[in-house]
Amino acid sequence: MPILDWNGAAAVAEEIAASWAGGPGGAIVLFDVAGPRATAAGGLASVEHALPFTPDTPSRYASISKHLLAATLLLEEIELRAPLGVLLDGLPGPIGAVPLGRALDMTGALPDMMEVLWQQGVPFTASLSAAEVLAALRRLSGTNAPPGTEMAYSNTGWRLAQMVLPAQRGVEYAEALRRRLTAPLALDITLPLDEAEPVPGLATGYWRDGATLRRGRYGLHFSASGGLAGSAATLARWAAALLAGQGPLAGMLDRLSAPRFFADGTPSAYRLGLVSTSLGDAPLLTHGGSLPGYRNHLILAPEHGAGVVLLGNREEEALWPALQVMAALLGQPMPRPAGNPTGLFATAEGPFWAELLPGAIGFMGGHEALVEDGAGGFRSLPAYLDIRLRPMADGALEGHVGGAARRLLPVPPGLALDPGLAGRWREPASGAELLVRPDGTARLPWAGGLGAETVLTPLPGGRALASLAHAMWRHRPCLWRDADGALRLAGHRARVLRFLPLGPEVS
Repeated sequence: MPILDWNGAAAVAEEIAASWAGGPGGAIVLFDVAGPRATAAGGLASVEHALPFTPDTPSRYASISKHLLAATLLLEEIELRAPLGVLLDGLPGPIGAVPLGRALDMTGALPDMMEVLWQQGVPFTASLSAAEVLAALRRLSGTNAPPGTEMAYSNTGWRLAQMVLPAQRGVEYAEALRRRLTAPLALDITLPLDEAEPVPGLATGYWRDGATLRRGRYGLHFSASGGLAGSAATLARWAAALLAGQGPLAGMLDRLSAPRFFADGTPSAYRLGLVSTSLGDAPLLTHGGSLPGYRNHLILAPEHGAGVVLLGNREEEALWPALQVMAALLGQPMPRPAGNPTGLFATAEGPFWAELLPGAIGFMGGHEALVEDGAGGFRSLPAYLDIRLRPMADGALEGHVGGAARRLLPVPPGLALDPGLAGRWREPASGAELLVRPDGTARLPWAGGLGAETVLTPLPGGRALASLAHAMWRHRPCLWRDADGALRLAGHRARVLRFLPLGPEVS
C-alpha cells in the first residue's frame, strides 16, 4: 500500500479550517481503517452563543445518511429486485413498478417530492410530516422517465425504502439502524424526524443573504434520505469501520459500491448511496450532503484504506476542500478546472437545458463543478450527478448527463415567448394554478393563492425557463407543451406535473 502523507493532509485541513474563523464553521477528520488519524476544526457551531465547532459537534449529515439506510436494508435481507409496489401498499402503478434497487441507485426516475411540492407552490420550509409527503406522492401519475434510462437524483426512493422496513420487517428504521449498526459499533448517530426535533448540541446551519447571516430552514420530514445527525468524528469512525469491514460491516463496502447498471447494461457512477469516481489514478467513493445551512462531504479511498470527512454549518461547497485534503493525503494532483464554454444551452426538444459558468454547470437545477477530462472535453466532479460533455464544432455540447446521451445547443439571445404558453393553467391533482402572460411574465404557484412572479426566459421550441428564489435556493423549472397540449413543469428531479388549460390569461 502506498505511503500516505498524513502530516501534509493535516496541514491542508488546518489551513481550510482556519479560514472559517469568526463565522459558521466546520470540522475535517482524516481517518484510516483504525479510526481518526488527524482532525481540524474552525469557526462557530452557534454564532449566537459563540460556541466553537469541534470534531465532536453534532451536525446534520444530510444525504451522506443514505448509505447507512442501504446497509441496514442489506442486513435485513430486503430484496432489492422487488418492485416497490410489492413491498409497500397504495403506490401509483408506475411508481410501484420500480424495483427497490433502482429507487436506491437513482435510476428509477422517481420524482423528488421536495421539487414536486415546490412546483405545486409548497415552500420547502413548510412543515410536512412523512404521512403528508406520502399522501402527495400517491397522487402522482407516473415517473420522470422510463426507469433505467438515466440517473436523476431523487430522495423519494429513499423515503419509500425507509417505509419498507416497518412494512416488511415490523421495525422502524431508527430501531433497525440502532440494532444492526450503531449499537454494535458504539456510534452516537440519531434520526430526528424534522428540524423541530431537538438534537443536543446540534450545530446551527447558516447561509448568507448578501452580507446578512441567516439560519437555514427545512420544514419537510427529513427521512432516512438525509436525516441522520452526528459529529464528524463519529462519521469518521463509521467510515473507518466500513473500510475495515468491522463487525456487521464485513463485506458491506463491496456490496454498497458494487456496479449498478442502466437498462442497456452500461454502468452508472451512482451506487447504493455512494458515488464511484477517481482522483488522479486513485479510485474513490464519495457522497455529498446538503441541507439549508449545512454542506458536507465524505470521501473514501478503499485501495488506500483511508478517507476524509468534512462537515460544515455554512452554505459553501464542501467537495472541493475535502478533495484538496484527500489529494494531499494520497499525493495526487487536483483536477484542473474546465475551460468550458459558458452560456445557456438546451436540447432540440423536451425540457432539458443547462447553464454553464466558468468551471461549473447547472443542469435543470442540478449544480456540479466541471474539470478537464484529459481528452478535450470536461466532466463533473460528481457530488451527485455524473456529467461528461465535449464541445462540438457547431457550438453544441455532446455527451452524457446521468448516463443519458444529450446534445445541448446554444440558446440564441432575444427569443420571443411562444404564444402557445400564454394562458391560465391548473394542475388537477393539487389544484395549483399558474398564469403565463404574453409579455413573458408569469405567476407560478406559491404559498396557497399568493403566487410568485417571475420573468420567463424563452427557449427554442416553444419552451421557457422560470426563475424562483427562496432563501438560498433558486428554482428554475422549464415550461413546455407536451403532445396532448398540457403545460409541463420540469426540473432535474421532478418532471411529472401536467397543467391543463383554464382559459386566456388575465392580469
